[in-house]
Amino acid sequence: MTVMKTARRNFLAHKGRMALSAIAVLLSVAFVCGTLVFTDTMNTTFDKLFAVTSADVTVSPKEPADGEENPNRGRPQVVPGAAVEKVRGAEGVKSAEGGVFSTAVTVVNSKNENMGSTTGAPTIAGNWNDGELKSMKITSGRAPRGPTEMMVDADTADKHHLKLGDELRTIAITGDVRAKISGIASFTVTNPGAAIVYFDTATAQEKLLGAPGTFTHINVTAKDGVSDEQLKKNVAAAVGADTYKLQTAKESTAANKKDMGFLDVMKYVMLGFAGIAFLVGIFLIFNTFSMLVAQRTREIGLMRAIGSDRGQINRSVLLEALLLGLVGSAAGVAAGVGLAVGLMKLMGSMGMHLSTGDLTVRWTTPVTGLLLGTVVTVVAAYVPARRAGKVSPMAALRDAGTPGDRKAGAVRAVLGLVLTGIGAAALFLAAAADKASAGSLWLAVGVLFSLIGFIVIGPLLAGVVVRLLAAPVLRPFGSVGRLAERNALRNPRRTGATAAALMIGLALVACLSVVGSSMVASATDELDRTVGADYIVSSQGGQPLMPQAEQAMRGVKGLDHVTAYREVEARITAPDGTTAQDQLSATDPSYAQDVRRKTSAGQHKDAYAAGSMAVGSEYAAKHHVKVGDELGVAFNGGKTVKLKVAAITLDEGNLDKGVKYISTATAEANLPADQLPRPFMLLAKAEKGQADSAYTALKAAMAEYPQYKVLNQTDYKKDLKDQVGQLLNMVYGLLALAIIVAVLGVVNTLALSVVERTREIGLMRAIGLSRRQLRRMIRLESVVIALFGALLGLGLGMGWGATAQQLLALQGLKVLEIPWATIASVFAGSALVGLFAALVPAFRAGRMNVLNAIASE
Repeated sequence: MTVMKTARRNFLAHKGRMALSAIAVLLSVAFVCGTLVFTDTMNTTFDKLFAVTSADVTVSPKEPADGEENPNRGRPQVVPGAAVEKVRGAEGVKSAEGGVFSTAVTVVNSKNENMGSTTGAPTIAGNWNDGELKSMKITSGRAPRGPTEMMVDADTADKHHLKLGDELRTIAITGDVRAKISGIASFTVTNPGAAIVYFDTATAQEKLLGAPGTFTHINVTAKDGVSDEQLKKNVAAAVGADTYKLQTAKESTAANKKDMGFLDVMKYVMLGFAGIAFLVGIFLIFNTFSMLVAQRTREIGLMRAIGSDRGQINRSVLLEALLLGLVGSAAGVAAGVGLAVGLMKLMGSMGMHLSTGDLTVRWTTPVTGLLLGTVVTVVAAYVPARRAGKVSPMAALRDAGTPGDRKAGAVRAVLGLVLTGIGAAALFLAAAADKASAGSLWLAVGVLFSLIGFIVIGPLLAGVVVRLLAAPVLRPFGSVGRLAERNALRNPRRTGATAAALMIGLALVACLSVVGSSMVASATDELDRTVGADYIVSSQGGQPLMPQAEQAMRGVKGLDHVTAYREVEARITAPDGTTAQDQLSATDPSYAQDVRRKTSAGQHKDAYAAGSMAVGSEYAAKHHVKVGDELGVAFNGGKTVKLKVAAITLDEGNLDKGVKYISTATAEANLPADQLPRPFMLLAKAEKGQADSAYTALKAAMAEYPQYKVLNQTDYKKDLKDQVGQLLNMVYGLLALAIIVAVLGVVNTLALSVVERTREIGLMRAIGLSRRQLRRMIRLESVVIALFGALLGLGLGMGWGATAQQLLALQGLKVLEIPWATIASVFAGSALVGLFAALVPAFRAGRMNVLNAIASE
């Protein structure tokens, strides 16, 4: 009980000093709990949606026997209308209704603006039927009647300010449909962000499927007392067990949830960044308790002198940490729920609607947050607690804050050098690896050991690096600068731990910057070397190019040629007898001009002759294929033929690596017209001297189809750079939490350091140091600590990034580019971080009463 009272008294006595550590725990726990609540809420939203929209049994076209996706022909597979009557006749069927569902559409308004989602959610077009009433209700107007009417969902109408009577254009592979809005329907469950339009059944069949009397699926409802499994068996008996794909509501929901795997990826990525924030927080907590123990050395010595044993002192400090962990974690759990709600609002502003009514806080979330935050805090305080337990009763006679054990410092230096050496060796092995898989393992080992090594060796490096930084940063400020330097060097262990927190976040920033810049530079270099096409047209949402868009492009004046690029599914049998499902790239012969592929045998252009093909060098080596060999090619939904290998392309770059080429004519000869995939990309080259005019004309011709991007090579490079930049910005945003915690660590260190040096500050003020000089001294000390952490972090991160680039070189990304502007900006920004962190401690130091400060102990 005495130990508990002592811990509680000390905790409350130093509550101001504990506050920043508590904030670090709070932020880390909030990130974890917010991530769990947010992803659980998204799962709940989709679970409800899938449960409501799934019929008791769904009948849909049968998947290929090999389980592979069918080639994207731009229109869904269908079941004949006659199947609906067969299903209705099955035993136990209460009702059966055909449905039309297509995501291969684009909806635009009168200004040709895309009405689809901006978050990656699909645009869905279908027929309005009784099944839709499970999840939708008409809140304005009426259901569509005839080909000139359509209905939209309320979220899309609100977002784009649509109203009854507005005309929308729906672009499908079967043609354009212009119809006026006759009704607006609202979701009865949460709409995650998809844009939905409805037509009457006949119009949907004709305009979306191009096949009147057909459906994409049949929704079957069971009679009372008939289970879904029994209904499935009855329907299978009526239509043929192997004729269609049959799914119960449970199976349909599970299949839909499987397609939402990105939610798990998002969850674990965000938790990974939360882990980084926890790691940084450990240094903050460690520093806080180390300094508190040092400042209470005399107090602890007195407690030992009056009978407290080591265990009691140790437990007292750990109980303080336990209280800190519990308080910070409890606040973090509450903040995490708030963070999740904030993320939901943010996603709502971007178009993904998540209702707070679906907010899901599982019991495991607060338990995880409390346990994680508390355990991490207690673990971080363990070493300072052991030090406190080792304080002898004689310490009561000495000044507080005695220097650390030199032997321990020497052991730490040797251990740090060994760990850093292991990390450097692993990074060297990663850079020298011949295979990416082996290199990735060495890279992970190198990153781990080099990071730990730098953390351990930080105090040793502080003595060297701070002196180097002091020359240009501190010395110009004269005696104040020299005092700041000595303060930073006074306790290298503390300086190293404070800088390490900032080092971790900036090391990751530098690493990712190097990797991102190298990826862009490598891709740009490869485009310059291999791409001969002037223009590239592709879909923003992965949709195939529709015939009317392709026709518009081919009609542009000033183009030398247009090349269609499509992918064909087939089973390929190599000369060694190996058979596997694979893809063939079916292109026009002009593709050999658009993309300059080097070959190890034969010529790329020869692959477009009748009965010929090209394979990649890795495939050729693995299956002992050489020019002149014949491969068995069984086209999915088409013929089985023998194709002669006319060329082997070198898989040395990243563009089209491993691609097997055939001509469009070969694909057309061996596939029925309704099974031939649509192109997903068109390439074009301008006639000599017509580059600018052809580009202008091409953009004008494709303006009617906003779902497609028209890019010249400059646009393509910029688009690639923007995509990588957006990804990096997202990562930097997640890393910002760790950097914020690191800044709190600098603030806390300075604040406790000011308290520790109260008497010293009073004496300096008494002999003439002004308030302005005192504040400047503390700010300069903060700046040099921040720059020390930044220098270590950026150097370490650039080493990681350069090693990672060597692994990427095995995948064709061979250009190493260091983003010096970004590195310099981050380094300069670290100085600003140091200035910001010192504001409050410097202000408090400047307000000290000189006489009270001198009288303090």
